[in-house]
Amino acid sequence: MSRLVALLILVLPGAVAALGIKLMRDALFGHTFAPFPSLFLQGAAGLAFFLFGLYILAGFILYRDRKRNQVSPRFRKKKL
Repeated sequence: MSRLVALLILVLPGAVAALGIKLMRDALFGHTFAPFPSLFLQGAAGLAFFLFGLYILAGFILYRDRKRNQVSPRFRKKKL
């Protein structure tokens, strides 16, 4: 069950990031979609989707590697 949750944590933000890339590409080539009235809004939404998906994926991988003690010293949690 935990592997399924981990897979969903990786797949869903990856899909959001892929959607963001698609929206930015289509804005670059001048194709608008129904919920976006202008190319600028579509490109901005694509950038936001991409950055959000990347943030979640990178955070999950960093958390997992910190837990397994596989990160370099500058990424380790600092002890208070």
